Amino acid sequence: MTDGSSLTLESSVAAIDPRVANRRTGFRTKGPPAHDVLAESFGIGTVGQLLRHYPRRYIDRSATVPVGELRFRQGQQVTVIGRVKRVDRRVTRRRQSMVTVKLYDGTGTLDLVFFNQPWTAGTYREGIELAVSGLAAVYRGRLQLANQEVEVLRGDEAEKVHTGRITPVHSAAEGISTRTIRELVYRSLERLPVIDDPLPREIVADEALEPEDAALRAIHFPEDPSSLEQARDRLKFDELFALELGVAYRKRRVERTEKGVVHVSEGDLTRAYLAALPFDLTEAQQRAIKEVGEDLAARRPMNRLLQGDVGSGKTVVALYAALAAVQSGHQATIMAPTEVLAGQHSRTARMLMASVGGRDLVSSPARRPADDQPTLLDGLAAEERENGEAVTFALLTASTTGKDRQRVLEGIREGTVDLVIGTHALVQEGVEFADLTVAVIDEQHRFGVHQRVVLKEKGVHPDVLIMTATPIPRTLALTYYGDLDVSTLDEMPAGRRPVATTVVRTPAERTQAYERVREEVAAGRQAFVVCAAIDEANRLEVRAAEKEAERLAKDVFPDLRLELLHGRMRPAEKEAVMDRFRAGAADVLISTTVIEVGVDVPNATVMLVENAERFGLAQLHQLRGRIGRGNHPSYCILFDESHPDNSEARARLEAITRTTDGFELADEDLRLRGEGTLFDVRQSGMPDLKLARLAEDADLVRRARTRAFAAVDADPGLDRHPELLDLLRQSFSGEAIEWLFHS
Repeated sequence: MTDGSSLTLESSVAAIDPRVANRRTGFRTKGPPAHDVLAESFGIGTVGQLLRHYPRRYIDRSATVPVGELRFRQGQQVTVIGRVKRVDRRVTRRRQSMVTVKLYDGTGTLDLVFFNQPWTAGTYREGIELAVSGLAAVYRGRLQLANQEVEVLRGDEAEKVHTGRITPVHSAAEGISTRTIRELVYRSLERLPVIDDPLPREIVADEALEPEDAALRAIHFPEDPSSLEQARDRLKFDELFALELGVAYRKRRVERTEKGVVHVSEGDLTRAYLAALPFDLTEAQQRAIKEVGEDLAARRPMNRLLQGDVGSGKTVVALYAALAAVQSGHQATIMAPTEVLAGQHSRTARMLMASVGGRDLVSSPARRPADDQPTLLDGLAAEERENGEAVTFALLTASTTGKDRQRVLEGIREGTVDLVIGTHALVQEGVEFADLTVAVIDEQHRFGVHQRVVLKEKGVHPDVLIMTATPIPRTLALTYYGDLDVSTLDEMPAGRRPVATTVVRTPAERTQAYERVREEVAAGRQAFVVCAAIDEANRLEVRAAEKEAERLAKDVFPDLRLELLHGRMRPAEKEAVMDRFRAGAADVLISTTVIEVGVDVPNATVMLVENAERFGLAQLHQLRGRIGRGNHPSYCILFDESHPDNSEARARLEAITRTTDGFELADEDLRLRGEGTLFDVRQSGMPDLKLARLAEDADLVRRARTRAFAAVDADPGLDRHPELLDLLRQSFSGEAIEWLFHS
């Protein structure tokens, strides 16, 4: 019995019903009390947190039938109500205690059998009324209920919690059963007054949502499937609305309070750069450049995500943004997660900016191109670039040392370096920009929140362009990335050939794959062999790559030139290997996933991926993007070592053979694996989605986003809606609070 007083959502779980909350499970019931196990295993300490511990499934035990009908209900979930007629106890030949409870309801007798549960003889005594649920069965001619759930019915507690209804099954843990959790939830709902609705009345009414109180009660103890569906829709909307409210609040706060630099986005330098490109821009690139240019010319800082498939031409857009800063008299930076990718950006910058006087501070000795190498800068107005001097850029990574590092740091500090391309070395102490106004962050999810914040703090409210080669499903872009404006490169430049992708599962097919490598090498081309990660530290991945390199060199390709590349090599070693491979001095590069981004070798036309079943779709697509960059047909061959029953792995591999469209694959990955495994949450402490599924709830996402932005636009500081500010503080935590209200 509970004490009858009311609880609040902030009440401790221990206060719900001490008899249940202090229940102990374990050897001779010596384990910790249930409320301690909830706190330790699930982080649940309050009634509100308990009610957000939603059931993972339900068992429909609502069909109550007489014992006499059980023979006709075999294999069905049913509930029987009767009185204990007799209790028998004995020890089996295997020395197990066995208690048989005879339950009679006037139409027949049902045997309830309990092994090694001697306490049941004292609990289910003669004359007590019981409700029993389970699968109806006949065993050795006797009626039984398999997987039975038994509940004692007494007077005013005759309301059934575990039987005779649609019964919730919550995730449990060692030391606490789903039955105990179910009972705690039921007792808390008994003692809670009507639960206040966190959403404004007009949103609840306009969206035809169930009241919060009704939804929380029905999600745990639904009357019927319809009430459960309505409860789920309401609570999904809550989750999505809280997330969208956060991104709306953050987006509008930044736009309202931060003042950036107004750049000249259409000046002589950017026009000369675009005119001199050795290829035609796709319509998607032109659209993205227009969107970025409008942001750069605005007073509010740019906060834009540029997403595009591997090889879609994002770097062209990034360099345009950087040159807009330079022609406006400021500095720009591009930060990449690896030295390989930073080096690739540096080489691309050197090539694409050569005709506008692009000059690498370290590798180019002259400040101005030689007289016999005229550039389009020669015609620029003096006030924009004095004396037609070159655009100076520099590469800064952990490998930039000694005098070169000092020259780069001095140039950044004094403003003689216009564009800095680098890794996390850019955010280290000692890197001081003279006037940073444009920051490009490539593959943002590979950086920590602190690194991204520090880079932004190198300037005063710089324009930020975030790039990713991992296409983001639309619903994910509208939620976890919802505070960003989005530009999408959904076209590939002319000349890119689709990569033929196949899955190999037999030794004969593996032999054919090796023959394909030989054919390509004989034709003057090159190949990748990729080994999968096994542990978080990549130690086993490196050993696997080393072992595979030895095997291939000895048994498969003894006559070919092989190179090995992995993440534990020193940067200079990695760069030397890549230089040899790019120069054609090696036929096959055996590598870990270090080649996932930033490797551009147009002569490589075949890739073998070992243990492809260990990769997600997005990563496989990124790896595949390392080939198909030249004029020859290319082949990606995936070795699948998964068990035939591993349907998810098989589905992923089949999906990637069907399409080369990264956006289509991103949607499929979201459907197969869910949002939690695809991307690192942008900030730790952002709300989890316990019920909502972005792949399935696109309509709810759009509705929640519309309502959230409307609420913030009508009341930017939420001063008139303190309940919505409370919702944000309850839903976000940790770094996400700083991101939401301050950064």
